[in-house]
Amino acid sequence: MSPSQWDFPVELCCRPMAFVTLTGLDVVYNAVHRAVWDAFCANRRADRVPISFKVLPGDHEYPKCRTKRTSYEWYIPKGILKTGWMNKHLNLVPALVVVFYELDWDEPQWKEKQSECATRVEIVRQSLQGRNTKVAVVLIQKKTPLPPGEDVIASERAAALCNACDLSGKSLFVLPHTDHLVGYIIRLENAFYEHAQTYYYTEIRRVKSHKEYLNKTTHQLLFVRHQFKIAFFSELKQDTQNALKNYRTAYNLVHELRAHETNMLEIKTLAGFINYKICRLCFQHNTPLDAIAQFRKHIDLCKKKIGSAELAFEHAAWMSKQFQAFGDLFDEAIKLGLTAIQTQNPGFYYQQAAYYAQERKQLATTLCNHELELGFDLNDSEKEKVGILALQLKEKKVLHSEIIITLLSNAVAQFKKYKCPRMKSHLMVQMGEEYYYAKDYTKALKLLDYVLCDYRSEGWWTLLTSILITALKCSYLMAQIKDYITYSLELLGRVENENPDPEPDCDPASVKAAQKLWADRVSLAGSNVFTIEVQDFVPFVQCKARFLAPSFHVDSPVQFDIYLKADCPHPIRFSKLCVSFNNQEYNQYCVMEEVYEKSEMFESSMQETLCLIPGKTKKFIFKFVAKTEDVGKKIEITSVDLLLGSETGRCVILNWHGGGGDAASSQEALLAARSFKRRPKLPDNEIHWDSLTVQASTMIISRVPNISVQLNHEPPALTNEMYCLIVTIQSHEKTVAKDVKLTAGLKPGQDANLTQKTHVTLNGTEMCDDSYPALIPDIPVGDLEPGEKDETVTIETVFPFDVAAKFVSTKFEHLDKVFADIPFLLMTDVLSASPWALTIVTSQLQLSPSMTPVDHLASYVENVVLQTGESASECFCLRCPPVTAGQGGVATGSYIITWKRISAVKSTPVVNTVITLPHVIVESIPLHVNADLPSFGRVRESLPVKYHLQNKTNLVQDVEVSVEPSDAFMFSGLKQIRLRILPGTEQEMLYNFYPLMAGYQQLPSLNINLLRFPHFTNQMLRRFIPTHIFVKPQGRQADDASIAAA
Repeated sequence: MSPSQWDFPVELCCRPMAFVTLTGLDVVYNAVHRAVWDAFCANRRADRVPISFKVLPGDHEYPKCRTKRTSYEWYIPKGILKTGWMNKHLNLVPALVVVFYELDWDEPQWKEKQSECATRVEIVRQSLQGRNTKVAVVLIQKKTPLPPGEDVIASERAAALCNACDLSGKSLFVLPHTDHLVGYIIRLENAFYEHAQTYYYTEIRRVKSHKEYLNKTTHQLLFVRHQFKIAFFSELKQDTQNALKNYRTAYNLVHELRAHETNMLEIKTLAGFINYKICRLCFQHNTPLDAIAQFRKHIDLCKKKIGSAELAFEHAAWMSKQFQAFGDLFDEAIKLGLTAIQTQNPGFYYQQAAYYAQERKQLATTLCNHELELGFDLNDSEKEKVGILALQLKEKKVLHSEIIITLLSNAVAQFKKYKCPRMKSHLMVQMGEEYYYAKDYTKALKLLDYVLCDYRSEGWWTLLTSILITALKCSYLMAQIKDYITYSLELLGRVENENPDPEPDCDPASVKAAQKLWADRVSLAGSNVFTIEVQDFVPFVQCKARFLAPSFHVDSPVQFDIYLKADCPHPIRFSKLCVSFNNQEYNQYCVMEEVYEKSEMFESSMQETLCLIPGKTKKFIFKFVAKTEDVGKKIEITSVDLLLGSETGRCVILNWHGGGGDAASSQEALLAARSFKRRPKLPDNEIHWDSLTVQASTMIISRVPNISVQLNHEPPALTNEMYCLIVTIQSHEKTVAKDVKLTAGLKPGQDANLTQKTHVTLNGTEMCDDSYPALIPDIPVGDLEPGEKDETVTIETVFPFDVAAKFVSTKFEHLDKVFADIPFLLMTDVLSASPWALTIVTSQLQLSPSMTPVDHLASYVENVVLQTGESASECFCLRCPPVTAGQGGVATGSYIITWKRISAVKSTPVVNTVITLPHVIVESIPLHVNADLPSFGRVRESLPVKYHLQNKTNLVQDVEVSVEPSDAFMFSGLKQIRLRILPGTEQEMLYNFYPLMAGYQQLPSLNINLLRFPHFTNQMLRRFIPTHIFVKPQGRQADDASIAAA
């Protein structure tokens, strides 16, 4: 029985599509026919109807139809389903036969052509005798037909042709061979699809009609057969919902069959077929949970139906195939858009398939232990045992490991995709073992090496030991000397000059070949020294190196310790310990060596320095003096080497990069740090291994100079000022040092922007500019005691002032924008943010060309002293000329404050702080109004008010002016008037207001309406003229000046 027998047939796994045959096409010699065939089958998109086309000759012999049964009374079926039934309806028996014939409606020899076409149709019908297959005729024409009803000749001849061929009008089609051939073909396909749907519907009805002749006593198999056929025809009809329903019914009927050893395999086979169909349709309907539930039900029902115990491997093979097929379906659904998760992905099903394949291999090994080749006749029941024996012999030839490796490889790919690293590693170990059983030791060792890294780093010691044993066997059988030594040392640490004994449980034939390889390679080897880099392994010796301090002065010895700990079960001696540094001149001072006999390698000796006792930490102390030229440099331990064996014989060097550590060190250190377990108290001369940390580097620094440096200054520094620092250097050395120099300035390595804007000078009476450096090196100090001292001081820098500028109207109202040629006020507030008192020497307003002052610009804060938190304010009246259209904000200028600290000496230069003033939005206004009126009024005394209306445009303005009365005033003057103001001119309006009440009263409102500028509102007018005035009581003689000031 070949392995391929367990594969599902192609006709089961493919998507069932309606089968349509095309006759009358010569696709080899006729270019038109070839173009028609290519349009049917080439580059079919997913949106075209699901039809399987095939070109056959007109006289093709289709499978004969058996005589229809009228009764099943004495009929005993031989099986559930015939093996070729699905293939027959997919590829042999068409739902529709299409006869292509070249014939135009204006054909001169119409009668002869019509007769020939009818003959071809009759030949097709004869070959389909007894079947319900539909027949259609397609006329290939050279001309594009006219719309229906317009071509009378075509209608008459079409009717005559249908009558001659015994066809309905719906079975006759016309195919013009024009530029739009593909479009006509797609329309033809749709019509063919409808005919095929009708055929499969008829077949379903026919199969259903057989049920009334069946009984469940003798026709159990037929119930399953007919239900399966109905479901399969429904799939061909693309009615997948009904197909799924009927497949489920068929599946339930299969498990109702009476099972025994002779038909067990048939029942399981068909159950597997139907289960595959159900699961495929569930995935197709996007109901994956239903597919998973169905598969689990299927496995639960079938896993105990083993059948013959002597052929139990067949059941394992069948189970393996079920899981593999479902994994394939699951994976295919994912590729089409289904989302899977870590805990439910195809990898689990491939893994289970591999498990049953392994079980199949074990059963075959147990049951198929025969050497004899036998022939047998299945028809002879007396030779059943001989047949079983032959099947077992056939199974013995199956390459089980290849099947298992393929399934495990599929599972590994899935678990890698869904980020399940431990599952992936677990299955890769199984793959490695299978390669070992298949005697492909190279691939086995490659896989095991890959997973060994994970198991080492995570500390799975039992698993690691098991894998190492298999890897050791592989390296032995391939005579890989270095790998063999590495795995031996990792397992226990055995090293011998002679060839090793064979590893247990190895294949005898492979052992003989390996022994010869060992002899050849040992004799050819030029060196018996093997270096094992242990950072990728978990060796039987652990190493940690640590310097006693992170830095050493150049005049003090550099001290470091090497700690070694053996984890093997017996004491072991090493011959040499040596340490390497990045400066190789120090290597000679850090070597420890011993000589012993080979027989003493595994003997305990407390007196020997390099003898390690299992579980005990041993400390080795090294010292050396650093060289002067290494001052300011880092000394690093690059490697630690421990030699096992003799350099004259076979020698193994255990090499640790850096200060020690191996593949498991980081995980062990993490677990030790998280552990709450109290460490037991050890004797004074012993050390807790987990408490040791690796310190593989140290710095060599100069000796401490006997010099004191003091800095006197007043922090914080203020932005832009000349900040004074007084440096006092005092030497306490015993001897004189000459040519001592001082470096002062900004510490290197800081922000580049800070370096560019900080300047240092030794002359405190002058102001620094960009030409001054940020650091002054080599300032001559004179003769001092030997030594050099760096003193770094952090100076906070703060802004001396917080300056706020705002724009207000002449009524001191906040302005978001100003109007061209209308005066406005710029107010500045200077708030001292310095912790020291500051003197403002003077201030200056530098206006941009787009601004003009209304009056003289003078400073109002000269020589003002500001304490911390105090502020000084200034006010400037400005005007902005008209700006060009489309211009945005207009630059105002800058505000310059000249200042210095009160504590600064007279020679200290003053500091100029430049504040860039904000831009302002300038808009034009068509009419400007301002008012002349006294600062206050008096009850029952006349109050003259003059309004100036100025036209700011180049147009004549039509202005409507009205005055709304106020309860607090009577007035005389024009209450309402309409006037014209020429461009650039001014109109005056005079009113006499008569106050009636004392207090802060509202003036009569002046309302202006511009006919040319309707957007000019009275709200805008309120910005320019006063709306209230203070009215004094009648008869009071208060100081007018004080009231005006109020």
